[in-house]
Amino acid sequence: MGSMVMRVCIVGAGVIGLTTAYELAKRGYKVTVVDACDSYGRGTSFANGAQLSYSYVAPLADPSIWRQLPAYLLSPTSPLTWKPKLDIRQWTWLVRFLAACNSAASHRTTAALLELANLSRFKLHKLQTRHALDFNHRTAGKLVLLSSVQALDGARRQIRMQADLGCEQELLSPAQCIAVEPALTHAIERWVGGVYTPSEEVGDCALFCEQLGAALKKDYGVHFIFNTNVLEIRRSNNTINALSTSSGDIAADQFVLANGVGSPRLADQLGIRLPVYPLKGYSITIENEALTSQMPSVSITDQEKKVVYARIGNRLRVAGRAEIVGENLHVDEMRCRELAAEAHELFFPGQAVEDCIKPWAGLRPATPTGLPIIGKTPFANLFLNCGHGALGWTLACGSAELLAADMAGQPRPMQGIPLGLAA
Repeated sequence: MGSMVMRVCIVGAGVIGLTTAYELAKRGYKVTVVDACDSYGRGTSFANGAQLSYSYVAPLADPSIWRQLPAYLLSPTSPLTWKPKLDIRQWTWLVRFLAACNSAASHRTTAALLELANLSRFKLHKLQTRHALDFNHRTAGKLVLLSSVQALDGARRQIRMQADLGCEQELLSPAQCIAVEPALTHAIERWVGGVYTPSEEVGDCALFCEQLGAALKKDYGVHFIFNTNVLEIRRSNNTINALSTSSGDIAADQFVLANGVGSPRLADQLGIRLPVYPLKGYSITIENEALTSQMPSVSITDQEKKVVYARIGNRLRVAGRAEIVGENLHVDEMRCRELAAEAHELFFPGQAVEDCIKPWAGLRPATPTGLPIIGKTPFANLFLNCGHGALGWTLACGSAELLAADMAGQPRPMQGIPLGLAA
């Protein structure tokens, strides 16, 4: 007699939910995915920074935050801003974030994220070999530009630490930065050097979500329910029975919360307090045939301004800022103009870029430490895959692999790395 097929319901059709659906469907689960949006990858995955940053995963919670905090809080152009709210969740998150801003915690987090990123790269390449998705995926290399001697010293220490963890990176002079990316030529005096990682990749996350979603439907029979809000988690004792949604009840044997900043609200109903808070970010996408030749082919990160540049096909994605302002998706035109001005100064001096810009804002689901929350809960059939912050695109495939192992009761590929509710 054949064993019964397990039914799994995943909340969230972004890159985390879809990669989770893939790993479970591949293992023979009958998967349903429910999402409030109208299609795949329409939330935080939609217009992110596009960098698959496997070697550059150092958390935002870093000892240098203490030195930069006054400037961050007081400067109107600061890359990190905070709008205090009467919200205990915001204050609790901030206190825990500042507590994590020390060397020991930052090193531990970096080591764990590097291992997860490495697994993620391997899993994405495997998925790509199997399904040949077309999402402007390429090995672009990444150049992190440094604007002070202090930043250079910090980068030197980080390179040494990451070399012990298997990362190949090199410190470059301004002239060497130009050799790697000639598009920077007319702005190079802004920096004292850069860190180059040849193996880094880029890809259009929204396109990946669309293509993976289509493959999941066609090849694995995954059922998608869009335009649907999850209203209530129905349970008896230690077991989840069903999700009550705006489209009716969804019953399953197991459930996964993978809906980013929406996960804490649902977990709250069960008395599970997830330390996940939205960090609002912005992006603009510049698309203009006349400007294509001036776009960089290497991924660029301006470390001081916390702005990233990634060329995806014939478009340039420019993303940045972290605003602690709650669940606010308003697209602030001034913030987008700041990103456009940075791109203009760097790559397109003397040329108008304003007419070919698509602005966007998204909410990164961040934990105070920077470690995602993957795995079991106090409820026997409820699992979590959330809290990836700015690294969801980078860590998605590896996170899905860990979660699938947990759900099957198998050992994780990364033994001894604390990624879960208790971490």
